Amino acid sequence: MIRRKLERRDFLKISVAASGGLLIGIRFPGISGLAVAQSSAAQPASANTFMPNAFVRIGTDERVTVIVNHSEMGQGVYTSLPMLLADELDADWSKVGFEPAPVDPKYNHPAFGIQMTGGSSSVYSGLQQFREAGAAARAMLIAAAAQQWNVAASDCRTESGAVLNGARKLTYGQLASAAAKLTPPEHVQLKDPKDFKLIGKPIKRLDTPEKLNGSAVFGIDVKLPGMLTAVIARPPIFGAKMKSFDDSRARSMPGVRKIVAIPAGVAVIADTFWQAKTAREALRVDWDEGSMQNFNTSEMMHQFRERAKSPGSSVRKDGDFDAAMAAAARKVEAVYEVPYLSHLMMEPLNCAVDLRADSCEVWTGSQFQTIDRANAAKIAGLPPEKVQLHTTFLGGGFGRRANPQSDFVVEAVYVAKAAGAPVKVLWTREDDMQGGWYRPAFLHAIEGGVDAGGNAVSWRSRLVGQSIMSGTPFGAAFMKGKDYDPASVEGVDDLPYEIPNLTVESHQAEINVPVQWLRSVGHSHTAFATECFMDELAGAAGKDPYRFRRGLLQKHPRHLGVLDLAAQKAGWDKPLPKGMGRGIAVHFAFESYSAHVAEVSVEDGNIRVHRMVCAIDCGQYVNPGIIAAQTEGGAIFGASAALFQELTFEKGRLQQTNFNSFPVMRMNECPQIETYLVDNHEKSGGIGEPGVPCAAPAIANAVFAVTGKRIRKLPIRMSEAV
Repeated sequence: MIRRKLERRDFLKISVAASGGLLIGIRFPGISGLAVAQSSAAQPASANTFMPNAFVRIGTDERVTVIVNHSEMGQGVYTSLPMLLADELDADWSKVGFEPAPVDPKYNHPAFGIQMTGGSSSVYSGLQQFREAGAAARAMLIAAAAQQWNVAASDCRTESGAVLNGARKLTYGQLASAAAKLTPPEHVQLKDPKDFKLIGKPIKRLDTPEKLNGSAVFGIDVKLPGMLTAVIARPPIFGAKMKSFDDSRARSMPGVRKIVAIPAGVAVIADTFWQAKTAREALRVDWDEGSMQNFNTSEMMHQFRERAKSPGSSVRKDGDFDAAMAAAARKVEAVYEVPYLSHLMMEPLNCAVDLRADSCEVWTGSQFQTIDRANAAKIAGLPPEKVQLHTTFLGGGFGRRANPQSDFVVEAVYVAKAAGAPVKVLWTREDDMQGGWYRPAFLHAIEGGVDAGGNAVSWRSRLVGQSIMSGTPFGAAFMKGKDYDPASVEGVDDLPYEIPNLTVESHQAEINVPVQWLRSVGHSHTAFATECFMDELAGAAGKDPYRFRRGLLQKHPRHLGVLDLAAQKAGWDKPLPKGMGRGIAVHFAFESYSAHVAEVSVEDGNIRVHRMVCAIDCGQYVNPGIIAAQTEGGAIFGASAALFQELTFEKGRLQQTNFNSFPVMRMNECPQIETYLVDNHEKSGGIGEPGVPCAAPAIANAVFAVTGKRIRKLPIRMSEAV
């Protein structure tokens, strides 16, 4: 997922040639930019509907349909974005529904300039956009009613899907046809927050009923007339090339239609998934294993440690670290390691394609609609406007379905070309886990010192790991001539603590393991290292970890606010039962502030997280229920990685294949999670990812509190604690 920060806004101005001349530019639409959607994928306006802009359609049947330009993968955008529009529209919420937007420039992200979902940006980017769309529609409905009643528009008001004037009332459905004949206003007046009826309330999600009754269509559910199913035999080692394959046994198996080589490997096309999978197992493929056949993650980490002993590219340099470190009364050195991680969506990757001579339709759970359509068009040999991409529900994304190369879409188009019929390519869980594009492994070598009074005076972080931006269509614009990847160091490059001599350096490792953004991106590892080291500095200073942080955050009131809130709600100063400890962490990511307190016990080397208290300041929020759910999900996501998850390679082969070797926290292991929101009207921030970064350091710091042993490597194993 892509981080929101000013430096990264250079990324927004990119012109991507990712798929034969795809031009992407920044655009900030106001009301005048809310033109009527023309794509055939969206239900167009008709005589029975009023569609004043690309984001709302009102029918004579009173139904209000909000067209949502972001993908729904569990984070609630099919509810939160309609809430923004419906509140300004004064719609009757019981009559509000949603529809995924087609791929069209009208639905481009107002900041990133392409149609996409990521960076915890859907709500903050759409807040103005959807509110203005609702306000414009409301103004036109009022104007239509005023004309019918021959009164001034200022004498009319709206309430729950109707325009009122004294005792007179016209519903939005009754006004739809007349309003459709009017010109949208150039400017609209938005509500004062005190007048919100929906925004800020825990409204039930609109997508829950169909997910409960099974009618929701995820990519894996797509069925087309005459559709075949395919699986692909992929290289066992990254970078390996196929030399030859023997399909003599597989091609005679029941249901098998075709077996064909494509760039991704060998595709087996059959009537059903099980037939295709069984035939794939009968293939004999001879691979040229290439240069990665001797790759081992243990040796890689040893090389990272050696590299961290020398200076890296300068990211940040405040004061004179060397002089301050030399004069420090007490010094701390620590090396933190985090492994490769899989996104591990509940729904494995999949893509259905119906390719014809002059058109192509794609059904998939995409986070990168503009790029996926363009890449599909390139392989199909069609102009992008001839490719229609249908965004289904996503059974999790976490950034994996925002792949710069559109790998799972591109390979499906190749298979469709060979199949000569509609085809759905399915990835097994093992395919999904072993298919690459992981969160990169990282090493942080940190040194710091405190003076005789226990004040932090020096800090130096040296990071070693792979870039997620280098080699992508976004790399040059995002890195902007830097010799380091800002996504690698986010969360430490803007460390808020008032330490006068602070240095950050980065080493970029070149390894042929495909990597990309995972939920909370660089923050997923920088928060662990920095917040654990803050506890180590507090120990050197002889101070309480919470109060030590407070003293260094006096110029950062919003950091301080969530830190205090979490500590207060957790009862920081209250004693815990024997054998339990508390840990705390605070972090800023995606324009939101978060702090976690974890309570853990350790018995026979086994860690149990009993309670997590989460404080969140995301500015003006829309739906506190969704925020609580996302924060809890983020805490579980982060805790799972902290306690259980790592990907390791031996002789080039990934050792983990499924949930049995890459576990997710189970229900009986899940702690009690409490979420507390800071209530303010600051500029909105993200929420899907900020719940992740603090989980690991809070747990690790709590382990130290109960055992006296420092955790410097994830996943946590007490045998490796120091």
